[in-house]
Amino acid sequence: MQLSGLFLYPVKSLGGFAVSSATVDALGLVGDRRFLVIDESGRFLTQRALPRMALIATALTADALTLSTSATGSITVPRASDPSAPLRAVNVWKSENLLAEDCGDAAAAFLSHFLGTSCRLVRIGEKFFRPILKPTALAGDIVTFADAYPFLIVSEASLADLNDRLVARDEEALPMNRFRPNLVITGAPAFAEDTWPRLRIGEIIFRAGGPCVRCPITTTDQLTAERGKEPLRTLASYRRDAINSTDVNFGQNLIHETKSGVIRLGDAVEIPR
Repeated sequence: MQLSGLFLYPVKSLGGFAVSSATVDALGLVGDRRFLVIDESGRFLTQRALPRMALIATALTADALTLSTSATGSITVPRASDPSAPLRAVNVWKSENLLAEDCGDAAAAFLSHFLGTSCRLVRIGEKFFRPILKPTALAGDIVTFADAYPFLIVSEASLADLNDRLVARDEEALPMNRFRPNLVITGAPAFAEDTWPRLRIGEIIFRAGGPCVRCPITTTDQLTAERGKEPLRTLASYRRDAINSTDVNFGQNLIHETKSGVIRLGDAVEIPR
């Protein structure tokens, strides 16, 4: 088994991109979900309510994040923490009053204009601290602005299984970007990722966090922002959670036990005995 895909999403729910390698720190992949779009109350915004967020592309340099759209051009903001930046208390699900740095009025205006709602961009800085609020977390496990976990893994075989079912129902096969994983693996059977309590990818050891419950973002075309019924309709026919039948699972959340290192495309994926 090998790592065949590695993806960063610098701003939660905005566009992501593939990379050939990435550094891991205590929060997860460096550059992944270190920025967040919030409403005026500090509540996080996502494609669940604003599918147009998918149309905002992101790019990273060593020093800056660039946001761009085909209609409105681009804007660049610094990546580094700024102790003089105004702090905002933000909420992501049950994680409340997280202290994040405001990225300024220009970024807020760019996003508000394109999304058609008043919003602001915030960044993880020196005052940010967010422990993982899940039973699978241990002391010291922290996370970015991601929903709940630092990593999401999906196997190519799992997507192939789903696409076979979609095609059999006269639906179109879907790309991996519908599921916004960080890690994609090849060489494993479909849904094998659901069964591994721990795994190693290259030099990084991971612990299973739990299955990823899928939401309407998976029904949003990441290139057009158009929303349909698939894949949730098909997944509901065979991927309902054994405990909560209203949940539909696809992919596995991971917590990294190795808090620093580098992960690379082609790294071997091993299951400890």
